[in-house]
Amino acid sequence: MKDKFFGDGFSMRVITVFLFILLSAAGLAFSFYLFSVANTAYIWAIALGFFLLSLLSGFFNVSASILYYRSYFYGIYLEKIKNGLKPLTDFPTVAVVVAVYNEDISRVKSTLLGLKKMNYPKGKIKFYLLDDSTKKSTINKLSEFSYENGIEYIHRSTRKGFKAGALNNMLSKSDEEFIAIFDYDETLTNPNFIMETLPYFQDPKLAYIQTEKTHRKGSLFSDSVKMFDAFFFKFIEPARALNNTAIFAGSCGIIRRKALEATKGFPEYIIEDTFFSFESDRMHYKSLYIPKIYAFGKPIKKFTELIKQQWRYNYGDTQFISYFFKRRKSLRRSPLSHMDYIVHGFGLNYISVVLILFTVISVFIVFSSVPFVNLTLHQILQAKYLSTDLEIFGTMSLILSFFIPVVLTKIYFHSVKKGFMLFGLNFALAFVRMKAAIAAIFRMNPTVHWNRQRSSMKKNIMFSIMNTKLELTFAGAIFILSYFAIITAHLTGGIWLMWYGIMYLFTTIFLYKYG
Repeated sequence: MKDKFFGDGFSMRVITVFLFILLSAAGLAFSFYLFSVANTAYIWAIALGFFLLSLLSGFFNVSASILYYRSYFYGIYLEKIKNGLKPLTDFPTVAVVVAVYNEDISRVKSTLLGLKKMNYPKGKIKFYLLDDSTKKSTINKLSEFSYENGIEYIHRSTRKGFKAGALNNMLSKSDEEFIAIFDYDETLTNPNFIMETLPYFQDPKLAYIQTEKTHRKGSLFSDSVKMFDAFFFKFIEPARALNNTAIFAGSCGIIRRKALEATKGFPEYIIEDTFFSFESDRMHYKSLYIPKIYAFGKPIKKFTELIKQQWRYNYGDTQFISYFFKRRKSLRRSPLSHMDYIVHGFGLNYISVVLILFTVISVFIVFSSVPFVNLTLHQILQAKYLSTDLEIFGTMSLILSFFIPVVLTKIYFHSVKKGFMLFGLNFALAFVRMKAAIAAIFRMNPTVHWNRQRSSMKKNIMFSIMNTKLELTFAGAIFILSYFAIITAHLTGGIWLMWYGIMYLFTTIFLYKYG
């Protein structure tokens, strides 16, 4: 049987769950092996550290497997809701909003002209351009364009509250019953967006609807980056929607004004959409996800673009963790709902920080007195070699952590290349995400400046090196330790560390190759 909305069978979900549980079990098995051979306080400390990391990793892996499994049933859930809807006879007023900040003028114009083709009664729809630009030429051209095309132009001379501040300012100057939000680079492909989403708001407690976000087809790099969103919108978002914790993703969505009034507008944080989603949930509103594409965004072509995006996401998610724990008691929902928010807030931190910590503890394991032996198949099957069986199972954990992203990308998106690219990108972004989390904790500047101008190859190389000094230093240290492991007759450990060192070079490689 194939799922109507996602096109993959139930067996695929079972395979996914099995792989994640196997990965978690393998990591814990290696922890138990370390405990079983520990004969000094040093080895006990390493074993405890690896166990705690494996436990944390296991929590996220099991959480992910639950989300993957539950997402299979979302099509049935949504179909049931859809069958209970009545045809739209009353047409409420709708504001279609685009917020910009020094963006490409031609791209903004193209987006707005495309949105103006929305299929909805003319007297019931109004278009808004919220411009926080600081360039005078941009301000003049966009205000003139808006006037000529019947678009309400609102300019702010401050960036207070970022996008949330611009949206809240617009809310104070308008009165439409629903607000549809799009990004400046999203090309509308289905003009029935409003006509198809509004009927669901017959439920007076529905706060917002999020539709699937994606980007136009591009290079191998941009299509691989798109997989980050694809995994979220194919699996995580539908599973969360089943539990009424769907995340409003900032665009390609529509919100009921009354819900925004209940939350006192958008919380003015760098990822206002996540905070608003949580606040509407606290106000006992419902949310819904429609797995259908209505617009295509501009593909991310440069590594620096991805850096800025991931920095913003992880900075905001780290802020959200604190925000959630301060207000979680007022969220009278199931433990599963709380887990959804915890996993979301810690998600990128888990991928980055835990990855780095696993690398560090691997160094301690390689240079410890932990015995690693070669076993025959006959010995593996004997009970007295149980501890070394666990060693092998732990090695399998390392291998699985490398190849599960590749396997899943092949299963769901039919591409091994993109799977390997995704794997490399997670290593390449590890320190960037970690630095963003640290910046959020210490309330530092929420922006990152990695802008490369077109220049000579020599300057591009120097730019790449200067902006990835931390990653290069870390990789270099790992390579040196790998060399020492090899010359001290620990070939396996040396190769293990060398692999890690190579993966952390991807930050510099991607920055040089993709700009």
